[in-house]
Amino acid sequence: MITEIENIINAGTAIDRRQALWLLTEAELLPLGKLANGIRLKKHPENRVTFVVDRNVNYSNICESECKFCAFYRSADAADAYLLDYETIFAKVQELVDHGGTQLLMQGGIHPSLNIEWFENLFQQLTARFPQVQIHSLSPAEVIQIAKLSDLTMEECLARLQKAGLASVPGGGAEILVDSVRKTISPNKIGWKKWAWVMEEAHRLGMRTTATMMFGSRETPEDIIEHLFRIREIQERTGGFTAFIPWSFQPDNTELGGESASGIEYLKVLAVSRIVLNNIDNVQASWVTQGSRLAQVALFFGGNDLGGTMLEENVVAAAGCSFRMLQDDIVELVRGAGFTPARRTTEYEILEEY
Repeated sequence: MITEIENIINAGTAIDRRQALWLLTEAELLPLGKLANGIRLKKHPENRVTFVVDRNVNYSNICESECKFCAFYRSADAADAYLLDYETIFAKVQELVDHGGTQLLMQGGIHPSLNIEWFENLFQQLTARFPQVQIHSLSPAEVIQIAKLSDLTMEECLARLQKAGLASVPGGGAEILVDSVRKTISPNKIGWKKWAWVMEEAHRLGMRTTATMMFGSRETPEDIIEHLFRIREIQERTGGFTAFIPWSFQPDNTELGGESASGIEYLKVLAVSRIVLNNIDNVQASWVTQGSRLAQVALFFGGNDLGGTMLEENVVAAAGCSFRMLQDDIVELVRGAGFTPARRTTEYEILEEY
């Protein structure tokens, strides 16, 4: 089977669900990694590994979804519930700019009362104050909540946010794009078709987005493959995804509990993602959840990007995962793996090589 799949890849065609499932469940790790690395080299022959200097500002921890895998959310009446005021957010973004940052990843929960005016005013002021920073923020579930509270269509909501300064949308809240899994781990969150709807509408308006997958909770290998193929099919229709980011569920302090995926499982999922998603240029290796050493290994299993420096990150940290790296650390990590480090923009324009 591995030879059959290798021939398909070398011919420049896409593998099917049956072949992808075999790779995930039956293929040996090193031959699988070799296939994924071959695709990475074809797409990125310059031997470069990219990253962006960014900050993840969680504007609020108040969330109505109450996902079982999340240790960050709070109810509105919780003692430690919060909503950041604009000045606090501006101070955080100023610190990002002082560190040479170019990307603001701003996400909160499914807030019960924040309508579009709150976000429009914030984005307008951020754009005026920090024109060098791309607002890469919200998630499909947040956008749907904003539209609902503001009595807007999806197109109206996204168009207004875009006009106010929202430049691109991260792929948060994808988890697994199979509703039977979503009903188990996040029963109050939007279904997979609504997630796809927001992404396709954003692409139609000219906004680029990323796609993610959180695995290792309650899904089956078949669910992982279905997720990947649904992402691939959206990309076939729109071409709007810049990158795909798989990351493993972090169980500590969560209602769902359980154990994290092993490093071997992570590498297999990453490699299969690179092979299936032949129409997405970039696949990120997650140092945030895997740590620096496994992130280096992941660069030989299909990963070509290390995401952001994340001057601040709270959601994964709330689940007990607290890997931290400065820009210099990422540069050394990439060099140590034998690649050329390069700082990029949100949309993968190269700003500087090191």
